[in-house]
Amino acid sequence: MTTTWTHFTLARRSAAYWHVTFDHPPINTITATTIVELSELVGLIERAPGLNVVVFDSANPDFFLAHYDTEHDPRRTATLPTGPTGMHAWLDMLARLSRVAAVTIASIRGRVRGSGSEFVLACDLRFASHEHALLAQFEVGTGVVPGGGPAARLPRLVGRGRALEILLLADDLDGPRAAQYGYVNRTIPDAQLREEIETMAWRLSRFEHDAIARTKAHVNRVTLPPDSEFPPALHDFFEMLGGTRQRQRFARLESLGLNTDSDLERDLGRRVVESASE
Repeated sequence: MTTTWTHFTLARRSAAYWHVTFDHPPINTITATTIVELSELVGLIERAPGLNVVVFDSANPDFFLAHYDTEHDPRRTATLPTGPTGMHAWLDMLARLSRVAAVTIASIRGRVRGSGSEFVLACDLRFASHEHALLAQFEVGTGVVPGGGPAARLPRLVGRGRALEILLLADDLDGPRAAQYGYVNRTIPDAQLREEIETMAWRLSRFEHDAIARTKAHVNRVTLPPDSEFPPALHDFFEMLGGTRQRQRFARLESLGLNTDSDLERDLGRRVVESASE
């Protein structure tokens, strides 16, 4: 198994604190390769004795994790092998990430949409730049179902009404609104985000590993969705992705700049409705 990846880097700050930085130009899309690499990383986290905290951030200040990119071949992701949970590799990685003994922290600066949102929802703690964060599950705006678990995770975090607002309106939420809804723990002034997350991480790294692991396991038992809730939505996602209207919508979005550092991607929440234009 490699410890050198192409879509992110890992810095072992200490035996108890690891720091992962997403760096997949131009906008940190999630592809089949990203899923394979993240699955390897989660395996390392699961087997790391004494690891208390893992922080995830981005080298790109405008895009934390943009969303899923099919690379014009959805089968590359759809046919990935199942993981140890018996679920598809994407669902498997997210479920295992949410259950690792270490505390996982998403330090969000920039845009987090679609599968990027699904990733941060699987993390334990989410802190967003007050001025420079946008979060969204935009899939319904393109005619597909969000497949990576937000329909299971969001209602438990924000309540039914707000979960439906996020999922069905498919629009961007800025940092303050995301914090108001409970989508993130809270916002932090952008100039202080890195320092405050570092302070949290080093604090956690000094605590007793077993106390953290056991406390987190107790919370997991009463808050995490059962694995059975995840596969049906991913099945719907891949099934709908192949529909004629959905292919036309994605083709239109690509013509407008999807998967590139474009005006469309920077304002995707507002402009996703253009995919439905005749």
